[in-house]
Amino acid sequence: MSLINLKNPVCLAPMAGVTLRPLREFFVRLGAAAVHTEMISCAGLYRNNLKTLNMLETSQQEQPVIVQLFAPEDKILCAGAEAALKYNKNFAAFGINMACPMPKVTRTGSGAALLNKPDMAFNMTKNLQALGLPVWVKIRRLESLDETLKFVEILANAGADNICIHGRTAAQRYEGFADKTFVKAAAKNFPGLIGASGDVKLKQDIIEYISFGCVNVMIARGAIANPWLVCEALDALGYKKFENLNAQERVKNIYELGKSAELEIGERQAVVLIKRMAAGLLKGMAGAAELRRRAGCSTNLNELLNIFAEIIN
Repeated sequence: MSLINLKNPVCLAPMAGVTLRPLREFFVRLGAAAVHTEMISCAGLYRNNLKTLNMLETSQQEQPVIVQLFAPEDKILCAGAEAALKYNKNFAAFGINMACPMPKVTRTGSGAALLNKPDMAFNMTKNLQALGLPVWVKIRRLESLDETLKFVEILANAGADNICIHGRTAAQRYEGFADKTFVKAAAKNFPGLIGASGDVKLKQDIIEYISFGCVNVMIARGAIANPWLVCEALDALGYKKFENLNAQERVKNIYELGKSAELEIGERQAVVLIKRMAAGLLKGMAGAAELRRRAGCSTNLNELLNIFAEIIN
């Protein structure tokens, strides 16, 4: 069982180039129980690469934060994790990425490449425990159920506190569909240990994963397509009434996201982020179709945020 005291089972998954601090803060305000940093290179941390170290920045408004790390072997992983803790002692847990299927990661022996190295995966998980934080491991399913369960057992024996399973294989990357039956079987065989990821698009997906016995569910692309999915799921699960987040509160959250993103990544990228989320942000609001059209034509952040502000004026 995870050693993080989660207030509910709905978490924000790590997404490269997406789960920046402003977005993490946004989802914590909406009720997410935990958030992840982007995937961070342990080799870069060990070399004190400034750009990599800056990815470790967190705030009190986004706790608890899990720092998501990747490395090809245990010595580099632990060296990077130690460097991360020296830079920022506010992380709630270490996350080890054994799921990323992209060639630029796997060809270094990191990410999903570790699914083919069970001994190394064991050592990485076990040795990271020595640094004193819970260890969460994110993996993808293997080709067969038996292989998947054996790999989960290896991680469990190494002391993993949470094992999040994405229902796609590494070969699928982000195509096709996530197979929930693999997650269901793992949750049954390893009670209190399994988290779920993959094709979490509707509140029903979250409810289904929880019904399998998963202790938490990681929302990734589904949270960008519909940011209010967190609220909808918490409402359905009995944690927090979604109708309590009225239009005025929604717009306030959007405004804070835009302005904090502008400070973090600049106006241009903040506009890209808000536009990317616009359809989901406007979901259920009066005149959403016309507002989406206008948001798509906006050229600066203030103009874009004013479109949302019109909802409550």
